[in-house]
Amino acid sequence: TSSLDLNAIAAFTRRPEDVVGLHFFSPANVMRLLEVVRGARTSHEVLASAMAIGRKLKKVAVVVGVCDGFVGNRMLFQYGREAEFLLEEGATPQQVDAALRNFGMAMGPFAVRDLAGLDIGQAIRKRQRAILPAHLEFPTVADRLCAAGMLGQKTGIGYYRYEPGNRTPLENPELASMLAAASREKGIERRELEERYIVERTIYSLVNEGAKILEEGIAQRSSDIDLIYLNGYGFPAWRGGPMFYADSVGLDKVLATIRELHARCGEWWKPAPLLEKLAAEGRTFSGWQPDRAG
Repeated sequence: TSSLDLNAIAAFTRRPEDVVGLHFFSPANVMRLLEVVRGARTSHEVLASAMAIGRKLKKVAVVVGVCDGFVGNRMLFQYGREAEFLLEEGATPQQVDAALRNFGMAMGPFAVRDLAGLDIGQAIRKRQRAILPAHLEFPTVADRLCAAGMLGQKTGIGYYRYEPGNRTPLENPELASMLAAASREKGIERRELEERYIVERTIYSLVNEGAKILEEGIAQRSSDIDLIYLNGYGFPAWRGGPMFYADSVGLDKVLATIRELHARCGEWWKPAPLLEKLAAEGRTFSGWQPDRAG
């Protein structure tokens, strides 16, 4: 669903005001989150009906706007890409996953990808490469795994190896050479990465993209983004969600790190204008409202 343009679908109908999106999360009978997607011409009545359906299904329904990935998966794309870049810099999947579990995430990004299937991510990357500017570089480790037929739990091997009938992630003995080759091709000298760096590199990518989403009006308020990540992506509840977490760290400190990453890692890390504005004014995401954004 999050790969579909709801407005394009609505444009083919005679009743675009009746078109609304319901983006469930897998497995839908377990996951509480429901993104209710409001198109450019979705009526208030239809939106209210969709929210009522969400409540009847005992879901946490959050209104989002139309863009590639909506809110949750659009942000997840940034998070996953940065996790993969860490592998090229010198980390292993075990190190990255452990750092983010220690932060409080329910699962590490590579365990999640093995569970979902690496071919799913490959399809998303192919689509993204076709629509994003050519100067934005992508990591290559996942492509190497897919080319070798290592698609995660469904094939018994991906970022990790799995014994038959057992989901416990074990070391993939073939991965080390793949990581070394990926680093060598990009001229990267592999190095030991600190846990704090791993967490900031991934979590702050969520924050920066979340700020862009707020400014674009795809999410109405920062608490909506936090609800999405608490209920759909295993973000630790005690940290309050990515935007609340950024507020608690201090947006000036978050921005300073993002600027460092922008200088070191390139255009993926261009700071969101809203983040820059709020940090300069000593404000927070939770205190920001669209009608006072200017």
